[in-house]
Amino acid sequence: MELNSVKETSGCAEAETSVLIVGAGPTGLALACDLARRGVDALVVERAGRLFPGSRGKGLQPRTLEVFDDLGVVGAVLAASGPAPVGMAWNADGSRLGPYDMFEPTERTEAEPYAGRPRMIPQWRTQEILHARLAELGGEVQFDSAVAELAQDDDGVTVRLHDGRRIRAAYLVAADGGRSTVRGALGIRMDGETVDPAPMLVADVRVRPEALDRDNWHFFPQSKDGLLALCPLPGTDDFQLMAQYADESATPDASPDGVRQLVGVRSHLNPEDVTDVLWTSDFRPRAALAERFCDGRVFLAGDAAHVHSPAGGQGLNTSVQDAYNLGWKLGQVLRYGADPALLDTYEQERRPVAGHMLGLSTKVHRGEQQRGAATQQLGLGYRGGPLSAGAAGVLVAGDRAPDALLAGGERLFDAYRGPHFTLVAVGAAAEQDPAPHQREWLRTVRVPGPAAYGDGLFLVRPDGYLGWAGSGGAGGELDAYVAQFAEADVPARR
Repeated sequence: MELNSVKETSGCAEAETSVLIVGAGPTGLALACDLARRGVDALVVERAGRLFPGSRGKGLQPRTLEVFDDLGVVGAVLAASGPAPVGMAWNADGSRLGPYDMFEPTERTEAEPYAGRPRMIPQWRTQEILHARLAELGGEVQFDSAVAELAQDDDGVTVRLHDGRRIRAAYLVAADGGRSTVRGALGIRMDGETVDPAPMLVADVRVRPEALDRDNWHFFPQSKDGLLALCPLPGTDDFQLMAQYADESATPDASPDGVRQLVGVRSHLNPEDVTDVLWTSDFRPRAALAERFCDGRVFLAGDAAHVHSPAGGQGLNTSVQDAYNLGWKLGQVLRYGADPALLDTYEQERRPVAGHMLGLSTKVHRGEQQRGAATQQLGLGYRGGPLSAGAAGVLVAGDRAPDALLAGGERLFDAYRGPHFTLVAVGAAAEQDPAPHQREWLRTVRVPGPAAYGDGLFLVRPDGYLGWAGSGGAGGELDAYVAQFAEADVPARR
């Protein structure tokens, strides 16, 4: 059924929540976890009967691992994942052409503790981990719950589900994918381009162990029909198969037999070497960006707001960081009475970043950009943005807040972990009282002087970026900046 947007609310809402999240993919689940730990009521509805079963977004970039560290799931993610393997190219006769590494080398540092090769983990496993974390935090997902109709007014959004249930929410977040029905109902246009006119096929398969090792990401480039790649998925017996088609008019056969025949034609493997075909999907790579990320009390996040080629490994990662940006802002508005205008900064900050990453992933797809430091997303930030003010030491407001080792083996990331702001007083500023007005959602850390910061005061937002930076004598400026994140004289509000 096509989703229709109506102008006025009718009938009575059967359930109420502060935030309704449509879609239980990585974006929706990450946002739900973030809101749950902030004590914000949120409900996730998912039209499917279960979590997504495929490996699609299998690569996690270092910046996303930092997000998962803060959300309390990085241990589970690291245990279930592995570093991206080195590629191995094959001749048609089954002889090896030799190793091929798609990734420029980057090194882990004190300031960037998760830098290095992306982690490989099937998307379904990432979603399982986030879903389990959400349950720990008291949240829930309602499956088989497709949205049929929505209406906005000055105070909230009312949604009718296909089964007739109604839900009333202060805000709605559309995390329902590239074919977002919520976005369609709002009439928000997606502007973009076809990255590659030829189709692609992706599938999760199992291969006889004696037919192919799991030590490499295997590439078979010799077939005239197009490239075939098989990437082992850590923690499973599966490979993710990716096939590009040279013929723009080709129609991929996504059936199990079709996948087996494709492997037999494009590689030295026999069709029967593929023992199981677990999931398949075909598509034409495209890059598209929503003309806006918000409409009244409705926000677009993840693939509902931007669609990437899979080649750059940016789609899921950019999407999770949409959620991370929006979550704390909803928390400050709903719990602490911040001016709802704060939510306008979500689009102002995230849309330019998404546009930049779309360009990057398209260049990677076309062989114009190597996978490396640029694709790890550690250099992204909000300099010059609406919530960035000042500079101190070696940093400028809007920069990502670096990690640092402290006395006793603790890290600055340990201090940042949680839903709060963190005021970091470094060097001479640590000897003063930089926070005369402590708040429930603001903590202070005094450290002698990590080189990644330099002397000064640094207010770190809950999403790990510097909001404000200045000297130890700038308390008045700091107080004025902090005041925008909560209602005056109200320490906490549900």
